[in-house]
Amino acid sequence: MARRKARGDADAHPDLKDVIRRSYPSLPENQRKVADFLVQHLREIAFLSIVDFEKRTGVSKATIVRLAQSLGFTGYNQLRATLREGVQRQIQMKDRFPLLASTDREEALTIVAHQDVRNINQTINHLDRETFNSVVGMILKAPHVYTMGLGISSLMSQILSYSLNQVAVKATPFVHDYETFAEQVVFVTPADLLIAFSFPPYSKETVEGVRTAHERKIPVVAITDKMTSPVTFYSRKVIPIRSQNLLFTNSFSAISVVINALATAVAVRNKVKALRMTKETDQRLEAMGYYIAE
Repeated sequence: MARRKARGDADAHPDLKDVIRRSYPSLPENQRKVADFLVQHLREIAFLSIVDFEKRTGVSKATIVRLAQSLGFTGYNQLRATLREGVQRQIQMKDRFPLLASTDREEALTIVAHQDVRNINQTINHLDRETFNSVVGMILKAPHVYTMGLGISSLMSQILSYSLNQVAVKATPFVHDYETFAEQVVFVTPADLLIAFSFPPYSKETVEGVRTAHERKIPVVAITDKMTSPVTFYSRKVIPIRSQNLLFTNSFSAISVVINALATAVAVRNKVKALRMTKETDQRLEAMGYYIAE
């Protein structure tokens, strides 16, 4: 009876936290370590395998399973499935733009600036450095990087491709024109890398393009607003970025910071090639008269 009650309570994240708090005093010390990590990373754990969980916490798979059973689940898979159901239900329009309800009468410049600073700080504080560095490595390894997105995501994908080309990485943005993203993915190989930008309202075409890439064994990196956005289900790595804005659009301040950081990290790890490319490009443009003499 108690087991069924715990299972019901765990359907939503806040309730699962309550279950953990109530069980915490009776948990062995090794299970408490797992419980601490669980409470702090509920959304992320919904998409972690037990092997990844083991690596992140340093405890054995057996301990993870025993904790799940202590909380009323049959095992880790049932716990993770319940978490995944919970985070999917939480993807609702009302959660995307809470700032519209603000009655603050400060000038727009100040309000927007403060919000963008919060977006950047929260993105930096919560972005997993191991994931970031892994994405940099994937970019450097790929013979060709492709980027995609619609709306503001299209602009960001073009900026990332431009920035990567500037540091000697061959990159091309998908063009939303006479071919769908899914059709363009056909020309991408499993050795390449696809970086997809997806922010609310999420584009079905972007999700379909990412799904097609996943089916073709093409590695995908998702740059999106949360770990549970639709494109994350088909992505090997996810970089979540805060994009809160006062309007029904996404702020691109934090997105721009991450794009710049990715290009910079690539340049640092590929310094010789990046410097040579920059020098050759400048010389070519200067010879063609692209620069205005001072």
